This record gives sequence, C-alpha cells and structure tokens, in this order.
Amino acid sequence: MLKQVLIGALCGSVVLTIGILIGHFGITKSGNSAPSWVKDVVKDVDEDLIQQFLSEVDNVKIQENLRELTKVPHMATTAGDEHTVQLMLKRWQDPDSGLDQAWREEYMVYLSFPDPNKPNKVSVVNPSGSVLHTAREKEKPYTSDQEDPEVVQPYAAYSPAGEPKGKLVYANQGKPSDYHHLNQTMDLRGTIAITRYGGAGRGAKAINAAPYGIIGVLVYTDPLDINDGLMSDVNETYPHSWYLPPSGVERGSFGSQFGDKLTPYLAAKGDTYRIPEESIPGLPPIPIQPIGFKDAYTLICELGGDAAPQDWQGGFNCTYNFGAPGFKPTSVFNDSDVKLDIFNHGKIVNSSNVMGVIRGSVEPDRYVIYGNHRDSWVHGAIDPSSGTSVMLEITRVLGGMVKRGKWRPRRSIIFGSWGAEEFGLIGSTEYAEEYLTKLSERTAAYINVDIAVFANATLRASGMPSVQNVIFKASKQVSAPGLDSTSVYENWIRYFNRTSPTHGLIPSVGYLTGAGSDYAAFVHYLGIASMDISYTYDRSKTNARIYPAYHTAYDTFHYASKFIDPGFVGHQAVARTAGNVLIRLADSLVLPLNCSDYAESLEEYLNTAVSLYQEQLQAKNISMEPLKRAVSSFGKAAEHLDQVIHSSDLANETPLKVRKINDQLMLVDRAFLNPLAFPDKYGYRHVIWAASSAGKPTFPGLADAFAKAESSGLSGDWDKVHYHLSVLSQAIDAAASILADVI
Repeated sequence: MLKQVLIGALCGSVVLTIGILIGHFGITKSGNSAPSWVKDVVKDVDEDLIQQFLSEVDNVKIQENLRELTKVPHMATTAGDEHTVQLMLKRWQDPDSGLDQAWREEYMVYLSFPDPNKPNKVSVVNPSGSVLHTAREKEKPYTSDQEDPEVVQPYAAYSPAGEPKGKLVYANQGKPSDYHHLNQTMDLRGTIAITRYGGAGRGAKAINAAPYGIIGVLVYTDPLDINDGLMSDVNETYPHSWYLPPSGVERGSFGSQFGDKLTPYLAAKGDTYRIPEESIPGLPPIPIQPIGFKDAYTLICELGGDAAPQDWQGGFNCTYNFGAPGFKPTSVFNDSDVKLDIFNHGKIVNSSNVMGVIRGSVEPDRYVIYGNHRDSWVHGAIDPSSGTSVMLEITRVLGGMVKRGKWRPRRSIIFGSWGAEEFGLIGSTEYAEEYLTKLSERTAAYINVDIAVFANATLRASGMPSVQNVIFKASKQVSAPGLDSTSVYENWIRYFNRTSPTHGLIPSVGYLTGAGSDYAAFVHYLGIASMDISYTYDRSKTNARIYPAYHTAYDTFHYASKFIDPGFVGHQAVARTAGNVLIRLADSLVLPLNCSDYAESLEEYLNTAVSLYQEQLQAKNISMEPLKRAVSSFGKAAEHLDQVIHSSDLANETPLKVRKINDQLMLVDRAFLNPLAFPDKYGYRHVIWAASSAGKPTFPGLADAFAKAESSGLSGDWDKVHYHLSVLSQAIDAAASILADVI
C-alpha cells in the first residue's frame, strides 16, 4: 500500500513538474510574442528612407513639371486653370507613383475680372477732349508667351468700375501718412493719385485715398524698388536680364481680407448664405488701375508743383513733384486731366482645390498638410508653378515608395493644390472654413511652398518658433546648390542669421505675421504650427523687393530657366528640404516640434514690450506683471515637457503616453487663439502672430492698441491696451497649461 502511495506521489510530482515547465515556457513564449501592430506603433523616422528620398528627387523632372505647368496662362477658373486641375489629378492618380486617393473639391467664389470687350484705359485728355497719351493696355511681347490671347490685361482685381477724370498728383506709396502730407500742400478733392507699389497694401492705396476726396488711383512699380534703377529694354531689363521691362505691370488682388468675399467664416458652397456685394468690407471704394513704369515715367516727370520729399523720389531721371495738382505749365500735358476708364466686374464662379492623401499606418487621424496654390495671373512660372513643380516631384517620389510597398507614413499626409489664391487666398481659406473642426482636432502641422524659388542663392524660411528645429535638421542633410561640401543649412546661416540665447548663432527664421500666402488660414484662423519655405536671392546684391517679373506676363518658363534657377538646382534643394521636413513630421514617433524655442520667442517679445510700454503703462496703473508671469510659466512648462521627452524611453512606453505628448505639442498653438481679440481683423485669432500696423517686434494686439492709445490719449483706448494685456496673459497661461502634466 505504501509502495503504491509513493509511486503515485512520484508520478504526480513528475506530472506537476512537467506541467510547470510547460506552463513556464508557454508563458515565456507567449510573453515574447507581441501583437503585430506593436512594432509599427513604436517605429520612429527612418533615416535611410530619408536618404533614399533625397537621392530620388530629380531636378530634370522638376524642370519638366514646370515646362508643362506653364504652357498656357492659368488664371483662376479659366480653361488654363482647368488644364492644371487635370494635370494634378492625372499625376496623383497614377498607378505607379500616385497617392492613395486624389479628388477635387469645388467652391463657388466671388472673383473680379476685366471686360475683354471693353479694356480698361488710362489716358491724358486735354480740355477740348483730345487724347494726348494712352497707357499700354498689354505688356510689350518679347517671346510668344506674351502674345498668347489668354494673357489677361493688367488690372486691379476688385477695383470698382468707373470713369473718373481729374488732375494728377503724386502720392508716393499711398500710405495714410503720404496722403496726409500731400493734403497739406493742396486740395485733393477730385484728383487722380499716382502711387508706387510698396509701403501699403494694394487695395489700401485706394482706401487711404478716398477720405481726401481723391476719385481714382494709379499704381506702378518704380524701377528703384524692383530694378536697382535699371530701365532700358535695349540692354538692361528682360529679355537681357531678370529685371522688369518698362511695360511690365504687376497684377494683383486689391482686397484686404482673405477668403471668399461673400461668405465670411463660411465655406463658399452653392447654397451657402452670401452677403450683398455692396457689403463686402476692405475693397477699394474708388477705381484703381496698375500701369507700367514707362507710362508712369511719362506722367510723373511732367507733374508740376513743388518737389516731393527726398524719400518719395524714385528711379526716374527727373524730380518727382507733387503736382500742382496737374502738370507743369511748360508740359505738353498742361491743363490736361488723367482719365481712368475701368470696366471690371465681379461674378460668382466655380473654383477647384485638388486634394490628395497618403493614409497613415499608425495614426491616420493625425494630419500633416503640404500645400501650394495652383492658379497664376498669367503663366506663373515662379508664382506659383515653381512650388507646384516641387510638390509634384515630392508626391512622385513619396507616392512611388508607397506604391512599391517600401514605405507608409505614421500619420496621414494631405496635399492641397489650392485654387484662386491670387484673388485672396480663397481655396485654402474655404477648405479651412469647411473643415474647421476636423482640422483643428487632427492637424499636426502645415507646410507651405508657394514660390519655391525667388532665386537660387539661399534658403529662406518662416514659421512658428516650434518648427525651427525640424527645418534646421532637414536643411543640414541637403547639399547647397553649386557649393561643394556645403549644406543648405551652412549656406543659409551665411545670409540670414541671429544669435539665440539657447543655440548660439543660427539661421534666422521669420514669423508668419501676415497673410502673404496660403498659410494664413492655418496660422491665424486654425492655430496650426505652420511654415513657409523657399529659396531666395542675395539681398546684398539687389534692392528688389521681390523677383522683378512678379505677377507680370514675363513670369514664364523662359524667365525661370534662364534667369531665376538655371539647371533647377534651387528647386531641387527646396524639394529635398521641404520633403525631408514633411517625412519627419509625418513619421517621427514624437512630433519634432520644440516648445522651448517658442518660449524663447515669447521672451524676446516680452522684453521688447517691457522696454517700449512698461513705463507709460505704470503711469496709467496698468500692470505688465501678469504677462511676465505668463511668459515665465510657459518657459517652465516647455522646459519640463522637454525633460519628459528626453528622459523617457518612449519606444518602450505605452502608445497612450506618446499620443499624450504629441497632442500637447500639436495643440499648443490652439491655446493662443482668441476669436474676440481682433474684431476688426477678419480671420485673425492667433494673439501672437496676428498682423500689426505698429511695426514693432512684439505682441501685435498690444502694440497696435498702445500705438492708438498713445496717439489719441483717450481713456477708452488705454482700456483696450489693458484688455489686450489680459488677452495675451490668459492665452499664454492657457498654452502653458497645455504643456503641463495632464491632471
């Protein structure tokens, strides 16, 4: 009996031991067998893939893209624009190198056009009604491009129609101070003003003029501002160089607000409510028309009256006089008027965005958006087709990687080819308005490459401070065109640099404080970390305010390939840099956004504000201490989040912790939004980067409010200064709380 018990016990022990061993190894094996998605969740950006991307970006393909894009003029909503829509769709739907999906989105938008049957005219008319001089209606042709019948006559989009006639006066840049000064010398009622580009927005030149009784405005590009003084097309200007020829005219939108004019804060769909045309704010109240500097020379050099101030003088070899008003008694134009015959008209037309997407593998509900507008005023080789040609090359390379199964980004990438940008950033703004909630909740960053190449000397970048670091990292990996063993970063720092308290000498990255391109709605309306990237010229070699053929009939493939970027190596450098940034934003485990750099910029803004305003504010019993505390809190919160990121082994943390940190980085700019901060500025909600008229490198709302209060002395205006201090302090505190540990 005992023997049977012992044998039974022994057998039981063996079975138990075997069971334990099986269980142990089974559990161990099971513990080492992670679900298939774990590897993808912890994946970080692949540096080998970035090198592969850089090697595949082809300058010859970019060149051919530009050649195709500029075959015909493609002003928004024209047949040429539809041609580019079809081109984008064809490329993005290509089975070998296209995107996961591409489609068009339609908006019914209010645009302004000249009448092709009744061209706008500018003429000098004597008292008997004889026409003594007529400005050119179209630019002088040097190549077949300018002879294309679809080249639109130069005009001021959104200028009202009208036929004003009056004595001519010279009003410099059409700034409020210019008209005020001019009004001290004469009665401006019933006059026509001629102004030069620069100093004030296009439409503002007419808006500023109307209160003085001026009934019409001319605008031209002065050769001093664009051509370094050169004027002759015999041997100095295009087609001999990049400089603007005498008949060249800068077209443009003359409205002051971005987005569709009739549907503010609403997407311009067919059945959307529209305000009456007469209620559109920010449009010129009087007719305005652009002309070439050859015609401006003819008019300005015949003006009578006293000489204008030295800083009003331009590039013509004559003295710029105010006008008496009107022309000199000795002029052949003596006692003559200038007459404008403007036949512009507005209409609602269909405009298309072309959208494409590469779906993310891990976080498909987090977006990185890359955008560029598609429409141009004429052929638009530089503006915007340099950017479109770069975008098409980036999507070809990335799309090919996806189609071959070599890569899929962590986050979704959305590409936007925006329509009707030239009429006021319309396509991108309507998209932002239509998808406000989704984009606000899901978008990590926006990359804008509009004019990819102004020239081929150096990189230029602007953006929120948080994106500075990723641009630096990408630019260090790209070779500078034409420079052996020099990176884009190293070349960049030679041209634009600043000294950072944290980083030392670094390239200077500008701020997106205005609405110069399609980043506007993403920055100011949605509060999305954004950037604008391009290559530009050596500003020590030219005073040109922009590339000289801007918005003219000379912005052609010939102009781009001969004078702007021969060999398209500048285009290639921008494609490599912007594409590198895009991959890093889409693929990095932790978003490459640096809030400590943001803190540094806020500190700089604060120091400027304290030095400019604190003494006078103290005298008004307005304290800046809450703002100081808020900036300090933001700096501490940013430093703490940096420590959390750098001290954590995030690849081995739970996906939720990584997601939490990424949401903090993504949402910090949303905290700076205040929909009531700027009631008089359409679309501006970001209290740090809004446009400012004060011209001070500090918080825009505070700067503008202080300037107004200082000028008026009214207690109500000083109350508004206090209000903006509170808006700022609370927004910055809110942003700091986003970066703090979650409660």
